[in-house]
Amino acid sequence: MSNKKAMPPALRKAHQANDKAVDRLYRKKPFESERERVEHLFMLYEQLQSPLVAATKSKPKRRRAKTVKTS
Repeated sequence: MSNKKAMPPALRKAHQANDKAVDRLYRKKPFESERERVEHLFMLYEQLQSPLVAATKSKPKRRRAKTVKTS
């Protein structure tokens, strides 16, 4: 449910508690908005996965020169 007004009160309260827990895990200052929270989390995700992407991109393999037999 993305519409917080349509959520049952208990579910809304659980979401708020979860947001506060995430805030405390990732930085001391609380996020000012949900957008700021999501942007911060995606930035962290990109930082974590970028070395993995770089490691999977390998340099193209060089082909060996063919030797020509002379008889």
